[in-house]
Amino acid sequence: MLQRYDERNADLRYWVNGTLRHRDEPGISPFDSVVQGGDAVWEGLRLYDGGIYGLEAHLARLRRSAVALGFVAIPADDEIVAAIRATLDANGMRDGVHVRLTLTRGVKVTSGMDPRLNRAGCTLIVLAEHKAPVYDTSGLTLVTSSVRRPGPDVLDPKIHHNNLLNSILAKMEANVAGADDALMLDARGFVAETNATHLFAVTGDTLVTPRAVACPEGITRDTVLRIAPYPVEVRDVTQVEMYTADEVFCTGTMGEIAGVTRIDGRPIGAGEVGPVTRKIAELYREHARANATGVI
Repeated sequence: MLQRYDERNADLRYWVNGTLRHRDEPGISPFDSVVQGGDAVWEGLRLYDGGIYGLEAHLARLRRSAVALGFVAIPADDEIVAAIRATLDANGMRDGVHVRLTLTRGVKVTSGMDPRLNRAGCTLIVLAEHKAPVYDTSGLTLVTSSVRRPGPDVLDPKIHHNNLLNSILAKMEANVAGADDALMLDARGFVAETNATHLFAVTGDTLVTPRAVACPEGITRDTVLRIAPYPVEVRDVTQVEMYTADEVFCTGTMGEIAGVTRIDGRPIGAGEVGPVTRKIAELYREHARANATGVI
């Protein structure tokens, strides 16, 4: 699966600390922490008819992550929302938009790892693109990656950080195997998530999803847990349970709800997107649109 370029994004403008720039105009200092070491936190937001679903939850997770990393002078939520609104207004955007929100530790006085070199406060970046849900609704293929998801003893996944090399290495393996994405295990060998999304298995009338011990607590995942009209189990899940499930689907802001029809060459259930997945996808879209927080 390769995301498609949308020509409407050819002249988009993005926000960096109060300045809107054309997408071709550089706006990040080489001394910024995100450049120096991936020292930043981020959120993906989706715009539905002028509103962002889960805005408060996303901003709360961004703030928790920034606090955990000891960022100084974290902007207030209303400042961040104002930056999002200004970016959307500048691009004439109202619906079918994905927003990449990034907060870095900021610009260093000289190149180096030490956070004491950061004396200018955080850098806020808002990148909004015309972008429909990115996954093929006819079904995704996954391949299990050799790259493991680290647990909190290595790098706590509750910090929604920008250092995504772990996921990128897994995605590279999926690309080589001709799969859409990679299924990633934790250090114990249980299913964690994919390189980009959370996973659910459907067994009979029950939804089963891995515990969030080696992956972040997803906001789309949490929504499914709340709105699904089915019993839900949150526990350790093995590969075999994924292979033998009636249905499997993944969840995430960028792709919403997408069915998985093949894992490691094995067809899942009937080998097509099943009725439970389609029902959850419909409920999620309706819920997101009905409960989005207005920003424009």
